[in-house]
Amino acid sequence: MFLLGIESTAHTFGVGIVDEKLNILANVNSTYIPPKGKGIHPREAAIHHSENAAEVINEALKLANVRMKDLSAIAIALGPGLGPCLRTGATIARFLSLQFQLSLVPVNHAVAHLEIARYACNEEDPLIVYIAGGNTIITTFVEGRYRIFGETQDIALGNAVDYFGRMIGVEYPELINVEKLAMEGKQLLDLPLVVKGQDVSYSGLITSALKLIKEGYRVEDVALSFIEYAYSMLCETIERAIAYTNKKSILLTGGTSRSIILKEKLEKLAQGQNVSFKVVPREYAGDNGGMIALTGMLAFMHKVTIDPIRSYVKPMWRLDQVDIPWR
Repeated sequence: MFLLGIESTAHTFGVGIVDEKLNILANVNSTYIPPKGKGIHPREAAIHHSENAAEVINEALKLANVRMKDLSAIAIALGPGLGPCLRTGATIARFLSLQFQLSLVPVNHAVAHLEIARYACNEEDPLIVYIAGGNTIITTFVEGRYRIFGETQDIALGNAVDYFGRMIGVEYPELINVEKLAMEGKQLLDLPLVVKGQDVSYSGLITSALKLIKEGYRVEDVALSFIEYAYSMLCETIERAIAYTNKKSILLTGGTSRSIILKEKLEKLAQGQNVSFKVVPREYAGDNGGMIALTGMLAFMHKVTIDPIRSYVKPMWRLDQVDIPWR
């Protein structure tokens, strides 16, 4: 039994193929890179997806040595994400489902990030820190669903770092280049540390950091301060979540898990709390088709399918709204 999964929630069109033993046979992705100084434009990203979809699908099938007639189902990320990008992927998935008479499996993009991390790191029941461009979430599994123990109240951490980077003129990928600047900083400047209970807020931090740039402070020092405050806010909420849930491990997933500085901070936090710490492998950190295929197969084996006519995209689909029958 084989399943093909499609990811198209933001800048990446990805296709993964898995078998019934959850072996990932293919994970092929094509990413839209916006012009310098610009963020993701949903329409332009959607055009990229439509233009590259056939090539990515064919490459994945070839890599997995699987034909369309060998498939049992198609999994599609219906949200959360950018509307035009979601609709492009959903349209392709519906076509394949109907054309080849395959079951269609709805997948929540955020849940897929959690499941690929658990699978790749062999973690059964960790506290999961999901940090990406559009998401900043602390979560764990409780009574049939992933429950949120902290999240952003405005902009997500990944987008906050990227936006700050674009405003100070760094090249793509902004996260890596902002951190390089931060490593050259020598002075920690005062910025707002906004933690509201278990939630964080980054919009005021961005405004204050950019104000310091205008006032003439060294960009390296501002970058250092921005990164230190942004990550420290997150660490404070993670530490409390560990104390509350009594979990014995922390698992970091999402595109921003590639951050060198954040990983170092979480390693120290884990040591201080006497818990283990693992990070999703780099190939599965950002958006990818493999995570959709894996989660789709878990769902399909538990009879989770959807009629293509009812497969509406859900740009604001929260992970704590999704039943998890395979756990």
